[in-house]
Amino acid sequence: MEPWRHSSQGLSIALRVTPRGGRDGIDGIEMLADGRPVVKVRVRAIAEGGEANRAVMAVLAKALGVRKIDVRILAGATSRLKQVAVGGDPVKLGDALRALTAAQPE
Repeated sequence: MEPWRHSSQGLSIALRVTPRGGRDGIDGIEMLADGRPVVKVRVRAIAEGGEANRAVMAVLAKALGVRKIDVRILAGATSRLKQVAVGGDPVKLGDALRALTAAQPE
């Protein structure tokens, strides 16, 4: 089971964010205690004033090759667990995310 869903506009991705993580990047897929999969994202920014959220959107945009404006937070703006929408071709985005998360340790 993958932590993202396809839609006509792109992807909806479940994330677990680590602010002040020492570096910016995607660390693979993790299973939560309730069995839901999430994409682990780490950012250097602190979780204050929306800095970490902006950093998360920038990391995803760069990794998936989309514009920053195509990435938006749907839910969880003040939580480590977030739901993010990424606009674009859902098949290409899904393939890119699959390659990014498969290359990372779980």
